[in-house]
Amino acid sequence: MLGIMLRYHVAYYLPRGQDRMVVAEALDFPGVASQGFDLADARLMVASALEEMAQIYLEEGKPLPVPDSEVSAPEADLIELIPLTVEAGLAKP
Repeated sequence: MLGIMLRYHVAYYLPRGQDRMVVAEALDFPGVASQGFDLADARLMVASALEEMAQIYLEEGKPLPVPDSEVSAPEADLIELIPLTVEAGLAKP
């Protein structure tokens, strides 16, 4: 097995007004979003969502999105890279 690490950009939106949750969205992996009670919780939740979505892609034979170094989210309070390690095995004869 060979491990490949990809790093995806995640935008975090801190609570405002009546909102009580930190929202997290992977900017370069469509469909990956989550929320948490605080920033640490949101980080854990979005990392889990990213792993689950990557697993679904792989099970369906779809290629994973390529991380995009040019993503932006001007309204985000914080953007950071989170790692995703994918195990790639050799095809069996």
